[in-house]
Amino acid sequence: MRSIQARILLGAVFLLLLFLLLTHLALDQAFRDAARTAREERLLGQIYLLMAVAELEDRRVLLPRDLLEPRLNLPASGLYARVFDADGETIWASASALDASGPPFPVKLNPGAHRAEIQRDQTDRGYLTQEFAVLWAIGEQREVLTFAVAEDLSAFEEELGRFRTSLATWLGAMALFLLAALVAAMRWGLRPLRRVVAEVAAIESGAQAALHGEYPSELHGLTDNLNALLGHQAAQQRRLDHALGDLAHSLKTPLAVLRSGVAETAMPAAARALMTEQLTRMEHLVDYQLQRARSGAGAAAGLAPPVPIRPIVERLVAALMKVYRDKAVAVSVVCDERLVFRGPEGDLMEIVGNLLDNACKWCERHVRIRVLRGSGLAIQVEDDGPGIPPERREALLERGARADELAPGHGIGLAVARELCLAYGGRLRIAHSPLGGALVEARLMR
Repeated sequence: MRSIQARILLGAVFLLLLFLLLTHLALDQAFRDAARTAREERLLGQIYLLMAVAELEDRRVLLPRDLLEPRLNLPASGLYARVFDADGETIWASASALDASGPPFPVKLNPGAHRAEIQRDQTDRGYLTQEFAVLWAIGEQREVLTFAVAEDLSAFEEELGRFRTSLATWLGAMALFLLAALVAAMRWGLRPLRRVVAEVAAIESGAQAALHGEYPSELHGLTDNLNALLGHQAAQQRRLDHALGDLAHSLKTPLAVLRSGVAETAMPAAARALMTEQLTRMEHLVDYQLQRARSGAGAAAGLAPPVPIRPIVERLVAALMKVYRDKAVAVSVVCDERLVFRGPEGDLMEIVGNLLDNACKWCERHVRIRVLRGSGLAIQVEDDGPGIPPERREALLERGARADELAPGHGIGLAVARELCLAYGGRLRIAHSPLGGALVEARLMR
């Protein structure tokens, strides 16, 4: 997952859901315990009321016919009461508990002990029971009596179900609210990063030269270092341009003087040819090394503004048509108007110019150039000439290598194009063209 916002959002949603789940479980358990405790206390209160109105006569417990709790007087009302003797035999039952299928009551408690628990009958119906054992003494008469009250859990479970529904509704609404608040807070927190992206895009488009926004302290290291890198790159590029210009200017005159001197000085023809050849080689070596240095510096300019490709291709084609006017070369261009090159314009002209010049030099009548955008930028130049044998293709990409020693040229065009391709993270390859000649493809990955 490449998006920081998506990572943070996914992690926050997971933690939020985990928190809400644990909160739901904790509140549900707390409500269940509180509701059960309240019912147990209420049942214990019912036992105290029964004990308050109970009388013992001849080992029989007598209670009023109409009890204060109306549900004890109604059959199958959901609230039941019984009194057991020391042997666990029922010696009194409320009107609601006269049915033999009523709730089960555990007995056998020591005097003074009470117990609350959940019991289930044969139909798996649940009851909350409360028992209290007392030592009942009237004169010389002493009896161990256990007062027991049971309540149907149906009402308790309905109440618990309503609470759970309400809790889930409110927690769900709270989750949506917190999620919306989290997204808003995250967008606000990541706004400086989006500003950095926008400013870097503006630098790439040439609209500005550095980052100008005010950023949080956490981003100062990034923005300050990026501005320092841009400033250093600009200064280095200026120094390189000046050095190249100075070098080209300083070498131009001495070489011209030497060439003129060789032409005017009387010397044997063999010596004159040797001197002329060496001077020409010096010029070519200087041109090649200058192009190599320039390609390395230019390709490093990753934030250079985009350069439209088709106008440059058309301009180079027009220039070459004048050079190869005698051959009447037909050049077809396949290039989308929207395609751009990110780098110095001179680098693009050097690559395309060298490939087109070689194609025009070796073609019979037709040259085709195609510019495609896929995983990178692909510049394909084809011709209908004799082509290049597979065993010689790699060798021709080396410096000074030539397909024909008698043909004009110096054998550095493809080498310069290859160096530029490598500087842009790509490659230069030679293949067979459907036109019958060679296909040279320069692929640039930046």
